Amino acid sequence: MFISDLDISQNTALSNIETIALNAGLKTCELTPQGKFKAKVSLDVIKRLKEKSDGKLILVTAITPTPLGEGKTVTTIGLAQGLAKHEQSVMACIRQPSMGPVFGIKGGAAGGGYSQVAPMEELNLHLTGDIHAVTSAHNLASAAIDARLFHEQKNGYAAFSEKTGMTALKIDPKQVTWRRVIDHNDRSLRMITVGKNAPSKTINGFEREDGFDITAASELMAILALSTDLFDLRKRIGNIVIGYNLDGQPVTTEDLKVAGAMTVIMKAAIEPTLMQTLEGVPTLIHSGPFANIAHGNSSIIADNIALKLADYTVTEGGFGSDMGFEKACNIKAQYAGVGPDCAVLVATLRGLKANSGKYNLAPGQTFPSSISEPDEAALLAGFENLKWHIANVHKYGIPVVVAINRFPQDSTHELEQLKTMITAMNTPYSIKVAISDAFCSGGKGALELASQVINACEQPSNFKPLYQLSQSLEEKIMAISEIGYGAANVTLSEQAKTQLKNFTDLGFSGLALCMAKTPLSITTDPSIKGAPSDFTLPIRELKLCAGAGFIYALCGDVMTMPGLSEKPAFMNLDIDQQGNITGLS
Repeated sequence: MFISDLDISQNTALSNIETIALNAGLKTCELTPQGKFKAKVSLDVIKRLKEKSDGKLILVTAITPTPLGEGKTVTTIGLAQGLAKHEQSVMACIRQPSMGPVFGIKGGAAGGGYSQVAPMEELNLHLTGDIHAVTSAHNLASAAIDARLFHEQKNGYAAFSEKTGMTALKIDPKQVTWRRVIDHNDRSLRMITVGKNAPSKTINGFEREDGFDITAASELMAILALSTDLFDLRKRIGNIVIGYNLDGQPVTTEDLKVAGAMTVIMKAAIEPTLMQTLEGVPTLIHSGPFANIAHGNSSIIADNIALKLADYTVTEGGFGSDMGFEKACNIKAQYAGVGPDCAVLVATLRGLKANSGKYNLAPGQTFPSSISEPDEAALLAGFENLKWHIANVHKYGIPVVVAINRFPQDSTHELEQLKTMITAMNTPYSIKVAISDAFCSGGKGALELASQVINACEQPSNFKPLYQLSQSLEEKIMAISEIGYGAANVTLSEQAKTQLKNFTDLGFSGLALCMAKTPLSITTDPSIKGAPSDFTLPIRELKLCAGAGFIYALCGDVMTMPGLSEKPAFMNLDIDQQGNITGLS
């Protein structure tokens, strides 16, 4: 009988969050409960444990995924539960789900089966409001921009300065780079016009072109994930460049005098939310940047807390190792000063077969049943993708454990065949592999995986990013494109070339580089599967995220505002007669 993830979560007895916190080593004074099963964690714990040595950091990544994912979060939670069953001190750190995917195609991000964070409906729907705080703070800046444009243009720059005592910013309406955000998939908002008026009126402001991104793509979300404390958050928010003045000079939120208010809105969001897995493993939920249009990792703050409290911290980077893992190593680790000790690379039979090129799996479409049937030719062809991702992890000097995430319909023969193929690989580093049954069996199904991870963490980690922040922007682009992806060359649009020169001239060349591209291929073309080489990587636009500390490179056709499919997931959600949520996946 099929039991849904929601049913499993709702029928599992959970411990009170204070019990979870005390068992994790937190003090009552470091906790602000938000109901029975979640609580905000004070950053004071980092100060209290400042002299304590860090535990091991395990980063879970994956092969190039199908549109439904390959089970990274299931593996992350299952591995944490497996380590706990080995009587190890462990915490998990994951991102807060955006309601865009929850109501769209992919569904929630609490894990699945018997490897979930619970209550899963609370995690997937609002949680403690951090994403809403990001949305509100971001849109306050948008309101401040249009208000400043209105008042300066209405009165004239000199009259405005005389009336307010403030220097006119002279923002160029055509060079405002700060778009509005909302935490939903809504393609109709990608391009909009603001400030429209009745004929001969200006009461609504001055008309200009604008648009919306999804909140996960907000620079504020990246800032939340990369800040180390409240004051670092405040400094980073003040460094945000919202556009340029008529002389081409950057205008910041500090110039707008809105940075302080934005920080006030996000004051509570700086604290991670403590929850638990179905087996009671403490889990920190914090921030929610996507890995295709942002840096795709949970927060530095959550990691820092977990590393002090536990011997093992298990976290994940979004999508494949060319996406969230790359950004964890080149962006997050450089700003945190902490690199991973071990990588877990999630692979599935269906994911490898999808990377054979035999199947054309598109978001919103039902998977063909044939992808779950034995197909040695497709498995062998798709194995090239796994080999690419193993080699990619090794570029960073990190031991890797391959976790073969088992689906119920998988062929036992093919699973063992894949395991044998992995162990037979000839690489400079030893490769550990385990079949994970974490979905069906929780921590018990991840015992072998946990054992392999413990062994891998005992190996020396020679972690090294692909570039240093001191290098030029051009060198960073080439490092990610050629060394990271294996591209033969890079092309920049005329717009991107101009932006690259401007950012260098303005003194921003010391920032990290955040590539935004499709997660469905190592290239920028989602139809190209496997382990491609000799391809060109096109960069169409560069965006400055001075507060987050990176230059954002948009590659190919990647979009920062998703759209809803013909049959989105929200159609399944409802409330029953007892007030329980139904249909969430």
